[in-house]
Amino acid sequence: MTDFGPLIDIVLLVVAALLPALIYLAWVRSGESGYPEPWSPLLGAFLTGALGATFAAALIEGALLAGGTAFSQAYPKPEFVFLNGNSTVGVLFLVLVIAPVVEEGLKAWGTTSYGPKFRRLADGPVFGAGVGLGFGFFETFLYGLGAYLTGGIVAGLALIVVRSLSSVLLHGSSTAVFGYGYAKKRFGASGSPEALGYGAAVGLHATFNALASLPVLVLLLGLGNQYADAFALLGLGLAILLAFSAIEYVRSLVLRESYAGAGPINARYRPPAAGKPRIVSRR
Repeated sequence: MTDFGPLIDIVLLVVAALLPALIYLAWVRSGESGYPEPWSPLLGAFLTGALGATFAAALIEGALLAGGTAFSQAYPKPEFVFLNGNSTVGVLFLVLVIAPVVEEGLKAWGTTSYGPKFRRLADGPVFGAGVGLGFGFFETFLYGLGAYLTGGIVAGLALIVVRSLSSVLLHGSSTAVFGYGYAKKRFGASGSPEALGYGAAVGLHATFNALASLPVLVLLLGLGNQYADAFALLGLGLAILLAFSAIEYVRSLVLRESYAGAGPINARYRPPAAGKPRIVSRR
């Protein structure tokens, strides 16, 4: 008789990771008063983050980690130790620098691919949230699957719950911040708002990872292992607080920009005769 137990467990893990991400996306989307973004392109953005950016990030980060480790072993000097993925400093460099830069870059790419569908400024953070939450969903599922394979279904679900309250929100929020900057650029804002948005996304991501890695950072500072559990709880709590604060900011941004406009096209913008739309001065 066929045992469907493992298959049911996998489906349960997928559902547990998927539902919170879609609920967060629906909540952000609901901030677009009167003219919310249609679900079809928004779910496309979600899949772009889930199946495009996630795999690309894994490949790029894996290649950088392998290359850095090989280089640090070939040239074993203290100044290159941060490149060694087998060292604590190397892992922190991956978590605090490489991962934020690479992942936010790939999620930003996913967001820009939906730029032509932006009808108004509020669409930028909504599509950004869609890509980021898709990325967060699939990454969380993969982490949960790893925990399941080593510790069973309870361990897998527990990890998914924790990440759904923290990492998933962080990915959605950081990419939404970039999406807002990119939308401003598409609608003709001066300067480089998309670059500022990307920098803010990377900074938010790195800060979150630093909080999640607080026990390791404390150990490197020489405070010892006796406080590891306390710092782990503190770091997790602060990371969750940051993630919820960030997604709340994103939705408030969507609400503000939606109410500032009227109709499906924001009242502050109008397309020129040719080329990209541009900002019209606010009265």
